[in-house]
Amino acid sequence: MGINQSKGVLRVTLVRSKHGRLRKHQACLRGLGIRRMHKPVMVEDTPCTRGMINKVSYMLQVEEA
Repeated sequence: MGINQSKGVLRVTLVRSKHGRLRKHQACLRGLGIRRMHKPVMVEDTPCTRGMINKVSYMLQVEEA
């Protein structure tokens, strides 16, 4: 299995702490698979993940991989 390269992949990194944030925003980070600060994760570029990234964009750094 793994991430399908044809859809595009994004490298998402948490650059601001998730502590003290809204529970819905923390849930978006969990949904993206982000566990620690400054540890990048690779996610598929889909409308669902784009929505989660847009909701918590003030805490993230996003790059195309």
